[in-house]
Amino acid sequence: MPKYVLCHDLKGEGARLALMSELLDPMHRRYIDALGVVRPGARTLEVGCGNGSISAWLAEWVSPGGTALAVDLDLSLIQVRMPNLELRKADIVAGPLERGAFDLVTARAVLHHVADARAAIANMVASLKVGGALLLIEPDFLPVSVAEPQEVRAFWDGWLAWSRERGIEYQIGRTLAPRLASLGLTNISGTAETAIYNGGSLWADYWIETISELRGDLISSGKLDAALIDRFLACCADSSWWTETIAFTAVHGLTRGA
Repeated sequence: MPKYVLCHDLKGEGARLALMSELLDPMHRRYIDALGVVRPGARTLEVGCGNGSISAWLAEWVSPGGTALAVDLDLSLIQVRMPNLELRKADIVAGPLERGAFDLVTARAVLHHVADARAAIANMVASLKVGGALLLIEPDFLPVSVAEPQEVRAFWDGWLAWSRERGIEYQIGRTLAPRLASLGLTNISGTAETAIYNGGSLWADYWIETISELRGDLISSGKLDAALIDRFLACCADSSWWTETIAFTAVHGLTRGA
């Protein structure tokens, strides 16, 4: 796996992940609830758990008798500790965590950073019990193609050029359904959700935090300059500016035998 551009030792990364959890956890929990596989006694696996907020929630829902396993390349930002929450440092590309062991396997905003997404998904599928569910949530930056004003659209063009150079695949969400089908999953379904937000909102704050962390790398890449970044950040602080950025694509399927 290539070096994660938003590594956990960056200043402010803990706060940025906490903000991401606040924004995305409700959607993630809703999709998990709809699958109907998380119940007392179940075993769950979250790949790329970040600060562990979803795995901690899963640990509550599988009690009593169940366990939630949270894995990441770096566990340093996980503060929560629970008796049935297991933390494990691991790389999903290297192989399944445990074959045929989990009722639910889920990953959010992970695969677009992974060089070998097919291997990662195959290893997640191999970790499922018969009848288990896989839920993947990944971004798609299609909404930025119509972002306004023109300088904001130019900012996102530079961002996407930078991301491709860094090995980040921001269109992977639209490929998830055929990927799951090719691995033999059934009952495959999915939706995409796009937040509409204005400057000064939590989403705008998230982008201010993210761009501020990456500012030096964005400029040194030559894909963006300081003036364009500052123009984008000014929009993020302007309550009269409304926009869309990411369509989060959530796709799920079941292993055969369900």
